[in-house]
Amino acid sequence: MAQLFHLIFYQPILNLLVFFYNIIPGNDIGVAIVVLTALIRLLSYPLNQQSIKSQKALRDLQPKIDELKRKYADNKQEQGRAMMELYKTEKVNPFSSCLPLLIQFPFLIAVYYVFRDGLAGNKALDLVYSFLAKPESLNPITLGFFDLSKPSIILAVIAGVAQFWQVKMMSVQRPPQKLAGAKDEDMMAIMNKQMIYFMPILTVFFGFTFPAGLMLYWLVTTLLTGLQQLYIFKNPPINESATNNTNTSNH
Repeated sequence: MAQLFHLIFYQPILNLLVFFYNIIPGNDIGVAIVVLTALIRLLSYPLNQQSIKSQKALRDLQPKIDELKRKYADNKQEQGRAMMELYKTEKVNPFSSCLPLLIQFPFLIAVYYVFRDGLAGNKALDLVYSFLAKPESLNPITLGFFDLSKPSIILAVIAGVAQFWQVKMMSVQRPPQKLAGAKDEDMMAIMNKQMIYFMPILTVFFGFTFPAGLMLYWLVTTLLTGLQQLYIFKNPPINESATNNTNTSNH
């Protein structure tokens, strides 16, 4: 299993990093990481697109979901049936946003090991393909002074702030609940709020211990994800736009 992971994920990512490192003027590892991250995001664009659209659809459905939870607060079985019917009617799969994230998880692990091994100057470069020029080592210094092989508090905090911005974008603002089921709604609102802060805090925590190269990868990934979310939110599908325009004209 470990050999398969190295063959499919670890070695290709390592070689891509070496390739970009070789062709970038000055062999700047920071620029190489940014380019590598952008390429990975480009290759996974369709998966990310589907994930973000699913998350947005669930966010837009939240008022209707909240209403069903209040309506069937005393009948959980009927509540579950009504919610499944709502998902079916709106053509929303509540689990479709999770699959792309699970698929990308092995890439994140591989990137971590590549940066840990490659920037540490050990034998990782022995796995460089024969048709690539193998450097004696990867210089972990970027911008002339920033060591990406060591943890960076500054980069960890910046990545945490970016994570907060990206997660906050997906949050739903709920009005105060005064109806039946308000206690459950308050609990959900508290959990959602905790997640908004939990993810950035977790990012900063890992940034204090992981190589700064990995945090640079995570920062660029988060920023690109946030920009993709902004684009999708500001440019809804044609059918959704048409529906909104129709409803507006009817009023």
